[in-house]
Amino acid sequence: MKKVLMSKLAHKAVTVCAGVKSGDKVVVITEASRMPIAEAVAAAVYAVGAEPILTVMVPRQSDGQEPPQPIAEAMKSADAFIAVVGKSITHTHAVKNATKGGSKGIVLTQFSEDMMIHGGLEGDFEAIKPVCKAMAKALAGAKKIRLTTPFGTDLTFSAEGRRGNSLYCMVENGEFAPVPTVEANVSPLEGTARGRIVADASIPYIGIGLLHEPVSCEVEEGKIISISGGKQAKMLEADLASKNDPNVYNIAEIGVGLNPNCRFIGFMLEDEGVAGAVHIGIGTNITLGGVIKAACHYDLIMTKPTINVDGRIVLKDGEVCL
Repeated sequence: MKKVLMSKLAHKAVTVCAGVKSGDKVVVITEASRMPIAEAVAAAVYAVGAEPILTVMVPRQSDGQEPPQPIAEAMKSADAFIAVVGKSITHTHAVKNATKGGSKGIVLTQFSEDMMIHGGLEGDFEAIKPVCKAMAKALAGAKKIRLTTPFGTDLTFSAEGRRGNSLYCMVENGEFAPVPTVEANVSPLEGTARGRIVADASIPYIGIGLLHEPVSCEVEEGKIISISGGKQAKMLEADLASKNDPNVYNIAEIGVGLNPNCRFIGFMLEDEGVAGAVHIGIGTNITLGGVIKAACHYDLIMTKPTINVDGRIVLKDGEVCL
């Protein structure tokens, strides 16, 4: 029965989000655990008169690990790509090169069959689009951005010269978007972030998920220098240390969630999109406008954020002020 129930939002993901049209060649990237979802997506591709190319790979060992080269090449040569995976391939050279070459794509990371039936994918992306683009424009090129929350976050950085990214689950040629998160983001200039991050909502990676207690990170010269908190903080600290890559501590992104249909469930692309939440991405930033390729990209998500951009409040206690 779930295959029937998934068909409606699979069709939306293919036609509205990926913009697939009759005659398109569409690469669907997946792994064995996500095969029912990938098959629903491939069926939706076929139903609109496009040609699905279903590729199954060994699950990546960590988020941000590149897909196999043959799949990366297929993504580049296709009209569109749709990634239905457990470990994220969003922040990879494969995605960057595919979009640079004119392909377009959406990523359905950590998707469950239930998420393909109800949740953030039910959002009205056309209606959210203007707000998302306005927020990205406000963040773009800012000389000073300050993020604060009532829970202790107080982080400042510069995004001077950096583009703003508006990801509203609908793509044109040369673009990619995670689905169903709707977010506006910008990548801080490397080395400029300083202060404290206190994640109180979610870190939807490596089995952490919804937070039982805050995770605090001290930041100097653009990188996390210490992590404190309880068991979940220790999980993050140990995982980052195991990467043996100093770039995993890079402050890579500030993202503002804007999808009123998303809710906190412990899965990345739902949690990031929760309207009024903010995430600080750490690690890789090459797909966001930066220059760092790290061993991973994780997001630390918080609630009730206030963002001051060059003296202008654009988000106050989680409410958009544009």
